[in-house]
Amino acid sequence: MTRRKSREIQIGSIKIGGGNPVAVQSMTNTPTSDREATLRQIQKLEEAGCDIIRFTVNSMEAVRNIPYFRAHTHIPLVADIHFDYRLAVEAAEAGISKIRINPGNIGSDDKIKKVADVCRQKNIPIRVGINSGSLEKELLAKYGAPTAEALCESALLAAKKLEKFDFDNIVLSVKSSDVITMIETNKLLALKCDYPLHLGVTETGTARYGIIKSAVGIGALLAEGIGDTIRVSLTDDPVNEVKAAIDILRALKLRKGINLIACPTCGRTGIDLIPLANRLQAEIDKLEPARQINVALMGCAVNGPGEAKEADVGVAGGKGEAVLFRKGEIVRKIREDQIVETLLQEIEKLMKEDEDV
Repeated sequence: MTRRKSREIQIGSIKIGGGNPVAVQSMTNTPTSDREATLRQIQKLEEAGCDIIRFTVNSMEAVRNIPYFRAHTHIPLVADIHFDYRLAVEAAEAGISKIRINPGNIGSDDKIKKVADVCRQKNIPIRVGINSGSLEKELLAKYGAPTAEALCESALLAAKKLEKFDFDNIVLSVKSSDVITMIETNKLLALKCDYPLHLGVTETGTARYGIIKSAVGIGALLAEGIGDTIRVSLTDDPVNEVKAAIDILRALKLRKGINLIACPTCGRTGIDLIPLANRLQAEIDKLEPARQINVALMGCAVNGPGEAKEADVGVAGGKGEAVLFRKGEIVRKIREDQIVETLLQEIEKLMKEDEDV
């Protein structure tokens, strides 16, 4: 996969763009003024593998909590600002890693300049956030609807408002609840600028459908090399956003992990495959290998070492038993009740071998 060449941006301790790994973002949903509740959620998101965390900054009380959050977490924090430019300035002074604004609702040029000036002085990037609900009236009149072309033009105009004040430490984010519009908009942006792009389908709904829409939208762009940071937006626990985002990256081989190859079962299946697969998945989710490891759990000999011969290790079920194989070569037979334990042992061996290299 050839990734789009975007400029490199430093966000706290993390670099995005410029060929750096795609970063996973999420957002807290607690009142930021409640510093203990928000910190607990920040720490849970960090433990889940989140790279960058955003939170609402809608009051001075929220601003005053920024140093406290910074002191108790290790990852970059982003202040989400709407309407009040003073909160953006104060958040920058408080040590935030990145500011998220929509220049269109911050106000006059002098207010935008004040935000740009303080962020330039402190080397704080600004994420320009655009969505269909924030589209300028002139662009709605020009295009007739929040089309991909309209959203792309809005984002580039917003960036120009910052560039006018000698600020180009910018990340662009254009989201839509319509998957096709989101994909088309980001493709246009990728052609028209070299700013890093933050990807996400917004307002996707509950986890079941939201993960599907996010995987389609984000995945389609990542597969074409477009995208530097991602967020899966769900009406759910933000921790589940992080897990889904990581799964999308692993599916595209953009993040290391254990890839479970398991057949969908049929009448030939001789072992109780579905609960075995669920047990195995729960265990491998806890592991952090140094590379992608492919593990196969197949229901019969037809879908065993043949179809899964590229797997690093796997089993193919028989009647109450299975054969263990590595890279398509059969090693030995094992009982059905040994399958999960045996595969975990084999995975641990592979991880140890990688450490010793």
